[in-house]
Amino acid sequence: MMVDATFGDPPWLYRRMPHPVVLIGRAIDWLERRLLRPDNEAATNRLAGVLLLALVLVVSAGAALAFKLFIGIAQWGWIAEGLVMGALLAQRSLVDHVRAVADGLRQGLTEARREVALIVGRDPDRLDAAGVGRAAVESLAENLSDGVVAPLFWGVVAGLPGMLAYKAINTLDSMVGHRNERYREFGWASARLDDLANFAPSRLTGLLLCLVGGTPRHALRIMRRDAPRHRSPNAGWPEAAMAAALDLRLAGPRVYAGQTVEDAWMGDGSAEAGPEAIERAIALAWRVWWLLLAAVAGAALLA
Repeated sequence: MMVDATFGDPPWLYRRMPHPVVLIGRAIDWLERRLLRPDNEAATNRLAGVLLLALVLVVSAGAALAFKLFIGIAQWGWIAEGLVMGALLAQRSLVDHVRAVADGLRQGLTEARREVALIVGRDPDRLDAAGVGRAAVESLAENLSDGVVAPLFWGVVAGLPGMLAYKAINTLDSMVGHRNERYREFGWASARLDDLANFAPSRLTGLLLCLVGGTPRHALRIMRRDAPRHRSPNAGWPEAAMAAALDLRLAGPRVYAGQTVEDAWMGDGSAEAGPEAIERAIALAWRVWWLLLAAVAGAALLA
């Protein structure tokens, strides 16, 4: 956690070697081109998607287990294992990308749209300044769960193999877990398993955001009320908690690839989210990180 928070994803390193998630993505792309046939029957493509999921999971977890056994021979092998686990966390890169949106808003809407397009899938040209700010805060809340809490959660549960298996599931969902015509059946298994893998971490993230937000009881009430109304079974928990902690309104109707997605609003506050709101959201994310660090360190000392 400390290595990730300090260094993030060093460009000099990943110019020389691929990030583990990049390797997983390449494997998924290679397998998709060989397994997916859009003209096949729905049941056949669903079965192909299950095979894709099984292959990627077995290879990812198996590679992590083999690495763990190999470096376990060395006296200081745990350092190498810790460095690899740190590469699977995204606290620093997440904060840096979201802060770039705040800086972009200070420079102008065009720059802000360019920066927010790097972290969200919605149409940036449809966003006004407040919409850009909300998108950044929502992305921070959701990715705090997906990129920090969830991999750490599965790392505590199952070590490096659990962590890499989770990243494989999350990458599968982002690449093939879409509800469009091409991936509806092929990505069904990946999307459902991603929902299951994020069930506990998303709620834990929401709880932690409520605890660090200043008015825990109020934030918990808003989160419990609004999160189940979100179209995602998991994303609503950190988003609703973040909205309550910052006294904002997040989510709501959004445009993706020219199509409006009608989603419920999270929170009762203002829909105006500027650079200051983004900075306050970043501060909350760091408070959550410190809580996690204390909890993991405490558990390690007691083990």
